[in-house]
Amino acid sequence: MALRQFYNEIRGLKVKDVPGYIKPMLSKDFIKTKVTQALDDYNAKYIQTSSIQPLNHIVYGGLLFSYLAALPEERRHLEHEKHKKEHGGH
Repeated sequence: MALRQFYNEIRGLKVKDVPGYIKPMLSKDFIKTKVTQALDDYNAKYIQTSSIQPLNHIVYGGLLFSYLAALPEERRHLEHEKHKKEHGGH
């Protein structure tokens, strides 16, 4: 949704005006304000309503993080198995 809104905002601009439009959005204060706003919205939507969704977010986020953290080791293991099959060794 946010990406679609951003696209609609810059769609009407000329190419030379786009950097001037985007540059303020990359400032530290703008990002800090947006993150604070997002956390306040999350708090209002899920925490204050006693929803179970934050627990789901933590569980699925933890699963995704552990999968991504273990992925490089798994890829090395699979490459080693492939190399072992190709060369018939240990």
